[in-house]
Amino acid sequence: MSNNPSEGSSSNSLSGAVSTVPGKGFSWPRFLRPELVGVTPFILFALMFLVAPTSYLFVNAFVDENGQFTFGNIVALFQPQIMSAYWISIRVSFASAAIGALVGLAIALAVIRGGLPRGFRSAVMTFSGVASNFAGVPLAFAFLATLGRLGLVTVLLKTLVGFDIYRSGFNILSFWGLTLTYLYFQIPLMVVIVAPAIDGLKREWTEAADTLGASRMQFWRYVGLPVLWPNLLGTFSLLFANAFGAIATAYALTGSSLNIVPILLYAQIRGDVLHSPGLGSAMALGMVIITAFANIIYLVVRTRAERWLK
Repeated sequence: MSNNPSEGSSSNSLSGAVSTVPGKGFSWPRFLRPELVGVTPFILFALMFLVAPTSYLFVNAFVDENGQFTFGNIVALFQPQIMSAYWISIRVSFASAAIGALVGLAIALAVIRGGLPRGFRSAVMTFSGVASNFAGVPLAFAFLATLGRLGLVTVLLKTLVGFDIYRSGFNILSFWGLTLTYLYFQIPLMVVIVAPAIDGLKREWTEAADTLGASRMQFWRYVGLPVLWPNLLGTFSLLFANAFGAIATAYALTGSSLNIVPILLYAQIRGDVLHSPGLGSAMALGMVIITAFANIIYLVVRTRAERWLK
């Protein structure tokens, strides 16, 4: 035991200093918690580029050219030209989402549960991760160079086989041409999203079905697909929203030859048609509502599906 008073003083001051260091007994103010500070950039990003623009569109959709409150912009959405644009956009989005979901599911099942080499799965998943983000002008140019009137595949089919796809009714600038182009990123996106759900199907379920004498078709009919169905429905909603909001690919591919909502809205923003800022905001608000509805379906269904895949 030391009788030196300076040592006792130093010990007390050290213990006091340690007690002020944030630790087990330290409580951060709610607005300064480290985990909240870490997500601050994301929150700011969402506020600047999601919440603020959406609020701006919502307000302007109910304001006329004189700054007065009006429902005229919402009523104007029911013009034949605008309703036709919405209908074509919904059809393209639905078709590309449905075909992309079916083909993507088949590919994912083949590479994950089809007994293919592990290296093949890695290659497919890597390509899907890249291709799901390949869109815009490069994708439009790739399809024009491949399936355009003077595209590589078009010329080869006409020269070697004597089959002219354009004489048979195909047109890259049409509904099915745009749908086919969208499939390039819709199918890989489906593969990337549905792969974890397929991995979540327990091997024990397959073994139990085999033990009970069930065929492979019966397993997928009564076990596999019912378990995957919520996830498939949610992914379909996400694919629909992904296609419905796409504009760069559609505009670079078809220009103004195909009347879909994103292209009509882009023309409205540039002042080419309609010449009504409030109507343009109302059109954008309609797109936001449809896209948000599809995303909400995805989130709700995906949350309910996760309990089967844990």
